[in-house]
Amino acid sequence: MHGEGLTHVTHASLGWIPFFPLLGALLAYTIGQKAKDMAGWIATGASTLSFLTVVYFFFSLPAAGYFEHNLFEWISVSGFHADFLFRFDQLTAVMCLVVTGIGSLIHLYSVGYMAEDESRPRFFAYLNLFLFSMLLLVLGGNMLILFIGWEGVGLCSYLLIGFWHKNIAFAGAGRKAFVVNRIGDAGFLLATFLVVMHFGTIDFVELKGLIAGHSEALMTTIALCLFLGATGKSAQIPLFVWLPDAMAGPTPVSALIHAATMVTAGVYLMARMHYVFDPALAPVAMLVVCTIAVLTAFVAACVALVQNDIKKVLAYSTVSQLGFMFMAAGAGAYWVAVFHLVTHAFFKACLFLGSGSVIHACHHEQDMRQMGGLGKIMPWTAATYWISTIAIAGIYPLAGYFSKHHIVVALGDAGMSNPSIAAWDTFFGVVATLAAIMTAFYVTRSACMTFLGEYRGHAHPHESPITMVAPLVVLAALAFFGGWLLEGPLSLHHYLGAVIPVGEGGHGESIIASLLHSWPGFLGVGLGVVFYTKLTVIPQTLSKTLPQLTQILSDKFYFDEIYNALVVSPLQKGAHLLWKKADQAGIDGAVNGTAAVVDVSGEIARTVSTGQMRHYALFMFIGTVFLFLFYLVL
Repeated sequence: MHGEGLTHVTHASLGWIPFFPLLGALLAYTIGQKAKDMAGWIATGASTLSFLTVVYFFFSLPAAGYFEHNLFEWISVSGFHADFLFRFDQLTAVMCLVVTGIGSLIHLYSVGYMAEDESRPRFFAYLNLFLFSMLLLVLGGNMLILFIGWEGVGLCSYLLIGFWHKNIAFAGAGRKAFVVNRIGDAGFLLATFLVVMHFGTIDFVELKGLIAGHSEALMTTIALCLFLGATGKSAQIPLFVWLPDAMAGPTPVSALIHAATMVTAGVYLMARMHYVFDPALAPVAMLVVCTIAVLTAFVAACVALVQNDIKKVLAYSTVSQLGFMFMAAGAGAYWVAVFHLVTHAFFKACLFLGSGSVIHACHHEQDMRQMGGLGKIMPWTAATYWISTIAIAGIYPLAGYFSKHHIVVALGDAGMSNPSIAAWDTFFGVVATLAAIMTAFYVTRSACMTFLGEYRGHAHPHESPITMVAPLVVLAALAFFGGWLLEGPLSLHHYLGAVIPVGEGGHGESIIASLLHSWPGFLGVGLGVVFYTKLTVIPQTLSKTLPQLTQILSDKFYFDEIYNALVVSPLQKGAHLLWKKADQAGIDGAVNGTAAVVDVSGEIARTVSTGQMRHYALFMFIGTVFLFLFYLVL
């Protein structure tokens, strides 16, 4: 039914959900200035209170309705109205649970991870501020409130990526993320302007009832503009280049922003505005979404194969997994996209925090070639990392299998509802399968290089404190059982059917069938274990035999170099030219020239102003003669 006939219930307490982290940001920073150790606990408490509030609303939410609270009338101009409205439906509930639940675990983890950082009050204030912005994004009842949260998470991402801003490279990574995201934001704004122009409203519920009957060209344009916004925030080709560099921030930032929450905002946007992306209204746009998603998943997986920085492996993995989410959205299976969003939050947050535990133990070493054998030293970190590795590989019965299997099925069925995709079904399926195999391989490679064999580093590693290990255990448990829970007892398919199209539910499979469908994961994990424990000479030989290919993959197909040549360098040269010619020579020249004229004229006037009466009388006489002659001649 996805939305038809739903009733809304006014609930004034909705504002408490984003209020707690906003208050936490203020208190963590101010109190933390005098008691630094309190900052982390204040921020963690605020995010936990927000999570508990979300849980209350989750269980109170009526099956055929949603909660709504209008804080105030925001804009009312010439018949156009936009209220500052919060809306809590089933899709919002799932997103809020992920944001606040995973966010609270990451806050707790950060208490141990950032224990020695002198700037932790600022860090935890940023984390809570990010949580506030993300909750605005998912609670917003119209496009403008969503956009405030959209920009808020972009700002917080910039602040957190460049948190250690004294390092020029880290500051540059934050700036890069900020600028690239602005490109996508332009698409979002253009879509908003088109919606206002043609529909007169930006409220999600009102807009849904006005979509039918409009031209395919208009709907395709709006859909593509929204997707441009999604490619920026969710790191899809061609705007994915910011996310790998974002690993400059502290590891909890990578887990919170670049694995579980902010980068999934584009997926949420497509699910929220699914009626705009209807295959019957914008079939070409859906083909574009599927094509970009499949290419992103494949390209990022290829690049991840050769990374030696443990966080970079997971960064490219995130880009690839976001591609899988957009495959499902492009196929019209929005509930499957949300399903993979949730399972990905479980295992990817665990992997990132596990990598942070390793980096913390190895005194900030991130190169996997300087690790090895840590499984014996860090058993809890190793166990949780391996569980999440099997989960992301898509092996039954762990979480990743269920969502990935539904994505493959959705891609195969997409052509039935969208003829534009039908001709590409086989291609999309093959490329997606290859990306899935590579996913299992490169994550297994990272686990083997980090936890198996002998230790190759120079530090003295140790297991992390309980504040870091406890969130890993919880996330690993969710990575293990989460898919089964959302597939069966909790039935995400049934739950989201009230607000987004879900089609027919998946049919139960036997254990044998599920294991057989897990073959890409088994293949990738098997190859990873063999190549990085037994036949280690093979990867080394391939790297030496094909150095050009290795270099291309290491440099992510030269996307940065291409952008520098085509965009960044011309803009820099143009800016330098404007600075030299227009600013310095033109504007500054005019101002300085005026000052010079005044200075010279002042000097002349100063030489004439002697203070002697006889001189002034002479000048008056000369002036009188001049005027007399002037009028005589005329």
